[in-house]
Amino acid sequence: MNIEEKNGTVVFKRTTEYKPGNNWRNYLIGRPLQTADTPHQTIGRLIGLAVFSSDALSSVAYGPQELLLVLAVAGVSAFHIALPLAIAICVLLIILTLSYEQTIHAYPGGGGAYIVSRDNLGSLPALIAGSALLMDYVLTVAVSISSGVAQLVSAYPSLFKQRILIAVIMVAFIMIINLRGVKESGFVFAIPTYFFLVMMFMTVIVGLVRASAGTLTPVLNPPQDIMSLNTVLTPITLFLILKAFSSGTTALTGVEAISNGITAFKHPASKNAGQTLFMMSAILGTLLLGITYLAIHIGATPSNEETVISQLARTAFDSRGILYLLAISSTTVILMMAANTAFADFPRLSALVAVDSYIPRQFAYKGSRLVFSRGIVALAIIASLLIILFRASVSNLIPLYAVGVFLSFTLSQAGMAIRWFKSGKLKNGEEIVERGSTIRFDPHWLFKMITNGVGALSTLLVLSIFAVTKFLAGAWIVISLLPIIVIAFLMIHRSYTKLGKELSLEHFTPRGRVTHHRIIMPIGGVHQGTLAALRYAKTLSDDITVVHVSIDEKEAQRVMEKWEQWGDGYRLVILESPYRLFIEPLLQYIDEIDATKQPNDVISIVVPQFIPRSFFTAFLHTRTADTLRRVLLNRKDIVILEVPYQVD
Repeated sequence: MNIEEKNGTVVFKRTTEYKPGNNWRNYLIGRPLQTADTPHQTIGRLIGLAVFSSDALSSVAYGPQELLLVLAVAGVSAFHIALPLAIAICVLLIILTLSYEQTIHAYPGGGGAYIVSRDNLGSLPALIAGSALLMDYVLTVAVSISSGVAQLVSAYPSLFKQRILIAVIMVAFIMIINLRGVKESGFVFAIPTYFFLVMMFMTVIVGLVRASAGTLTPVLNPPQDIMSLNTVLTPITLFLILKAFSSGTTALTGVEAISNGITAFKHPASKNAGQTLFMMSAILGTLLLGITYLAIHIGATPSNEETVISQLARTAFDSRGILYLLAISSTTVILMMAANTAFADFPRLSALVAVDSYIPRQFAYKGSRLVFSRGIVALAIIASLLIILFRASVSNLIPLYAVGVFLSFTLSQAGMAIRWFKSGKLKNGEEIVERGSTIRFDPHWLFKMITNGVGALSTLLVLSIFAVTKFLAGAWIVISLLPIIVIAFLMIHRSYTKLGKELSLEHFTPRGRVTHHRIIMPIGGVHQGTLAALRYAKTLSDDITVVHVSIDEKEAQRVMEKWEQWGDGYRLVILESPYRLFIEPLLQYIDEIDATKQPNDVISIVVPQFIPRSFFTAFLHTRTADTLRRVLLNRKDIVILEVPYQVD
């Protein structure tokens, strides 16, 4: 035990010896971890790639398909446009990677777009970025799981009717794994992530080798469900090209994830996070170009019945044999595991927003496994509801997907550009201390400002294209929800601010000590529970009034007789209730006493409370204390005291 004394106040510090016991949660998510275990829960680059990049890497499974799906309305002849669009998407990926690498080193505490916007653009842009990202993470789970189920259904069509149930079960499974902790979930998800990468690179390499040798044949029996719907082909227009480009950019979702979770990496966290970002971008760009090129080469067609990845795998491996099944299995698993990126970032971001008092502060508390458990559970519930609402359809969910993430991209890059501008105005030795970081003069500020500025303009352009081309397809839902969520955040913040002002001691003048304590003790009868409450009441004051609300004259007479024997001479008030009401006459009496009390008087309502040992007999007793508490809690200088009396 440590003893400290300062300004006459003695403070005793001791560490509790209590250790949580075994319960069902321990078996489900693991034994509780101590706060001191936090440094041991960090992860390295290889595990970090699996935890924070699975969303971005898995998007190659549906990004090219969504791009081709838009071009399909113009016929197969329009598919040749897909490769130039994929190259443009990779250029945008390079810009984002360079921009977020700067963000990682400038804001080593993590937080990404929310923190950058808060420190450089203000509270409102930060809330917009935070809302957009939180929505994006929910959609990441819904889209990734739904896409994974689509891959599974491609291989096993008989499971089509059970796809929603399978998707919800998968969300629950990933939730439980994440509740076990970042390090443990990282090890679990590393194996399927690298298994997917091996199978995708094998598929692409085999396909490219066969294509160069001239042995890669067109896909056999390509699905025609989408193409058959387009009986009247749409001409290739700029609007169509932009719409296809915006659909393809869904492959870039998840690029920002590493900047939000820097603190999860081992020391030096920023260096490890930055290197992981470059690894992820290189892999993503390579696979995106390779899959798009091969899909065009073999004449793959987008379909709800069979995915482009499935068509590519069975064509590259020339069968539906073991390699095909491994490729589809790995894709299915990684798409499900991609949701893990959202489960890693949503709780961290919600904790940052909660610390700023824009969502309930409980989201900022870590659970027994040193993860933000409430955020993990909330994400699982919301994503499951979304999957059920949109029937686990990727095409229905995709239009909602990229608006939020590209909005956060834009705000983040704009905020970073302003940060570098502020840095360029400083002299050597000067610094600006902000909540998320410290700004110092950077000799390369101009180059960095231009890089982030170009990034902001690029993502703003993509955001505009996506909002226009996908507005009627579902983007309007996200655009409409954003201001509603921001307003809700502001209302929560205003509530916390108002409470803080009311509880503040800054201009507080302490009231005089309580000069008189008036006790009112309502009773239904005279018994051992009543006498236990009276015994406690006598320790507070001698001014005790026992009140019995009479709805039966004979019962009131019995109460009076027993009180004369057991009441120690304290006064008893019988309130006649002709309408057989209990609470209302009692409240009226309390109001009368309250109206006559002095300024420093306090009224305490002491209520005998029966606590049955059996759960099944609890409903047999009236919960008078609960009712009084509910009614009187908002009254000043009235205290509700329960005196428990355990009964069998």
